[in-house]
Amino acid sequence: MKFGTVVLVMVSVLLSSSAQILLKTGMSAPRVQNALSGREDVRHIIWAIALNPSVIAGLIAFALSAVVWLLVLARIDVSQAYPCVALGIVLTVVAGIVFLGEQIHPMRIIGLVVIVSGVILMARAR
Repeated sequence: MKFGTVVLVMVSVLLSSSAQILLKTGMSAPRVQNALSGREDVRHIIWAIALNPSVIAGLIAFALSAVVWLLVLARIDVSQAYPCVALGIVLTVVAGIVFLGEQIHPMRIIGLVVIVSGVILMARAR
């Protein structure tokens, strides 16, 4: 894989992971949680979510990630590109721990090791 393509893959994965953290932050906001508590009608719930800056930023990050991903797919086979998306899982878990204070169970750590091992094996296959 050429260096420029690797950069595009990493940008797409970073944007996608960032989107997850932003969306989680937005959906955890008090106004959104209050709207989801069952006391509000659907219209208020939609507005609470749609007007949350973190949700908006997360959706923009996802859109940008998709555009960059299309550039990746234009350059390499999907069978070569898609395993790299698995690295986004690892990145998102780490970001959840660092930025959201989430806890990680030892079995999840083992799962992450398996994912990374799989990505390495896929990358070495020609």
